[in-house]
Amino acid sequence: MTEATFAKQFLAALDSRPVKLSADHVEDPRSYPARAAYTLPRPPKPMSKPQGRSGSNAGGPPGSERSFSVVIKSLRNPPLDLKLTSQSPNTSVLDLKAAVADQLAGSVALEKIKMLYKKKPVVDSKVLKELAEEGGPTTLEFSVMTAEAAQAEVAQGTSGSETLESPEFWEDLKGFLLQRIRDEKEATKIFDTFQTAWKAKG
Repeated sequence: MTEATFAKQFLAALDSRPVKLSADHVEDPRSYPARAAYTLPRPPKPMSKPQGRSGSNAGGPPGSERSFSVVIKSLRNPPLDLKLTSQSPNTSVLDLKAAVADQLAGSVALEKIKMLYKKKPVVDSKVLKELAEEGGPTTLEFSVMTAEAAQAEVAQGTSGSETLESPEFWEDLKGFLLQRIRDEKEATKIFDTFQTAWKAKG
């Protein structure tokens, strides 16, 4: 007997047996009530389109990352007000420094440019998506410090005690401490110590 013949005979034997269902699954069709089709009610408001996941472009294709706008400013010499739009989340701080150097037409060397984000120095390897807050704004603001600008201010400004009395000197000192220490709390503490000691001496 081949397998196909055995399968046919086995299935025929099963078909010949009566189908038995439990009482829970049997209902007399004569007493079955007539029921109309059920339609789901309309929602009061149309359903909104699903928002993209965190870090994706709102309204963009699924899986796409949002782009950033970068504003770079400096009130010192040379003054700078640069806006970069549609920047990739993987744009690094080094890329921003290169854009600043191009804007300054090579007057400041790339290695002399220091980038600050939220008044804190950032390393060149940082990228925009690491600095941006999750679900926060897509515009990031940076400030710039250059060694050449600081030297120019010292050479052209006042000297001696007059320099110590100017608010610009203390602002530069605070920025320098923040850049070197990279801890706003510690930098402010040391800055206050310097300023208090100078005032007590005078």
